[in-house]
Parts: sequence; C-alpha cells; structure tokens
Amino acid sequence: QVQLHESGPHLVKPSQTLSLICTVSGGSITKNGHHWSWVRQPPGKELEWIGGIGYDGSTYYSPSLKSRTSISRDTSKNSLTLQLNSVTPEDTAVYYCAVGIPPIDVWGQGTQVTVSS
Repeated sequence: QVQLHESGPHLVKPSQTLSLICTVSGGSITKNGHHWSWVRQPPGKELEWIGGIGYDGSTYYSPSLKSRTSISRDTSKNSLTLQLNSVTPEDTAVYYCAVGIPPIDVWGQGTQVTVSS
C-alpha cells in the first residue's frame, strides 16, 4: 500500500518560499495512471487543493495559487516537491501530500507549516 510522508520546515517567514517534500513508499510516482496532489487546510477552514503532478510529469495548479506554486518530482528518490513563493500568514496550514487528483485515494499524515516573523 502506498504511504506518503511530508517533510520540511514548520516555520517560514513572510515573503519567503515554503518548500516541502513528499516521500512516497509502496508505489512508484511514475506508475501509469497515477496522479499526486498537494492539499492544505488552514486553521478553521476547509481543505484546499493546491495542485498536482501526473505519472508523466505533467502538472496542474489551482488557479488561485498558480502564480506562486511550483510542483516537481525526483524520480530517483520517488519524491514530490512543493514550492510556494511569497508566503503570507494566510498560507499557514497543515499541508498534505496525497494520491489522486480529487477525489483523493490516499492521504499523508500532513505537516503543520506556520508563516510568521
């Protein structure tokens, strides 16, 4: 069974870049037909899909975050990367790596990221 583990800084300063890595085990990120997403949940708010990357490396982004977001992968490490530029306190959230472009099939455990000076 696929397992996902998010890692990265828990505290980021405003205007800086948030960078997270999702390490995938139990399945290949290049497996035909598989897609992978980053999703976040700000405190007291609903889940928000950030974007995703397909088994072929194609990327998709939420229109509201597209200008600040980059999603990439490292096939040698079977991992995914999320970069969110020019962060503000409104980017404070639990960030999840997940299997699927919504609907989501498998979730990582999530990692808290706080944007604060």
